[in-house]
Order: sequence, then structure tokens, then C-alpha cells
Amino acid sequence: MNNSEIPKISEFPIGNENKEYEQYFSGKSWLQPLTNHKELNVPLFNVTFEPGCRNNWHTHSGGQILIAVGGVGLYQEEGKKAIRMKPGDVIEIDSNVKHWHGAAPNEWFSHLAITSNPQTNENTWLEPVSDEDYYTASEQAINLK
Repeated sequence: MNNSEIPKISEFPIGNENKEYEQYFSGKSWLQPLTNHKELNVPLFNVTFEPGCRNNWHTHSGGQILIAVGGVGLYQEEGKKAIRMKPGDVIEIDSNVKHWHGAAPNEWFSHLAITSNPQTNENTWLEPVSDEDYYTASEQAINLK
């Protein structure tokens, strides 16, 4: 699938297929860096997910901020119910909190991802989110509208 086949769901550029991290995603995603001024120390990316795509469980040693900018997405912390994400929603993720995020089953989704404390923040990729857990989480979150 090329970028011309991806629906325009936000004003941010889609970027390139996320080949570098594809082993940590179930489905396809695209990644576009939005900042490049290294001295500012605020890495910011637009991440776009095809319907049903989500990343593996993971943690960030320095935390992360997600800002939904298009479509419908899901966010879940370990041991908690999933949250439905829609444009304008902001998720603040504390350091070392096990979580995943991605698109709803039948929706494209884009969010901005901000790396907190980038000087020391390390990402630890964990196991994939099972299809069963994903669909259970999405049913709970989507029904909460």
C-alpha cells in the first residue's frame, strides 16, 4: 500500500512505512518525524495506523505523550480497560508503564507521539497484543463512546 491509498485523516504528513519498527506492530504503520532541531530535545512524530494495527506491549523509561489527530484509536495500560482515542484526546503515560496503542478494528488512526525525557528515555518492546485481547479491549473502549 502506498501513501496515495491512505485516507487523509489529519493535517500532518503520513511519512514512510514504518519498516524500522515493523516487528513490533501487528499490521502496517507509517512514521513521520515532525521535529528535527536536536537542540530542542523534543522528538515528535506522527504515527499512522491502518485499521486493526497496534503496537506490542511496551514501556518508556522516561514516559510518553500521545495526541490523537485523526480517526479512532485505542490505548490500554496493563491491568486497565482500554481507552477510545479520538482527535483532540491527550494521553500522558508515566515512566515504565506497560501499555499499547493503535487503531480501532475498522478505523484508520493517527496520533502525535512525544518522547518525554529523551536524553535518558529508553523504549522496551515486549510481547504482541493477542488478537483476543485486542478485540476485547476494542469492544470495551468503542462501546464507551
